[in-house]
Amino acid sequence: MNVVSAIVLLAIVWFMTLFVLLPVGLRTQGDEGETLKGTHAGSPASSFSMRRKLKQVTLIALPVWALICAVIIWGGITVADIDIFDRLGAQRN
Repeated sequence: MNVVSAIVLLAIVWFMTLFVLLPVGLRTQGDEGETLKGTHAGSPASSFSMRRKLKQVTLIALPVWALICAVIIWGGITVADIDIFDRLGAQRN
């Protein structure tokens, strides 16, 4: 795996983790009972910290990315393993 592939993989894993973790632990204005004029009840309350959420995402995404990179470099899972329709004609072990 070259450096560009690793960076692209990190970006994909990081953004997937962001979209999974974004609603986790979110307190909405409707939950707090104080909906500001002009906002939806599902809007985040004032206690929402995007900086803290980005730190959480990074701390979870980095080990996941490292594990995926290790599997790719080790060769434990190859394209032949996921070719369930036998389109590549590769021999499986």
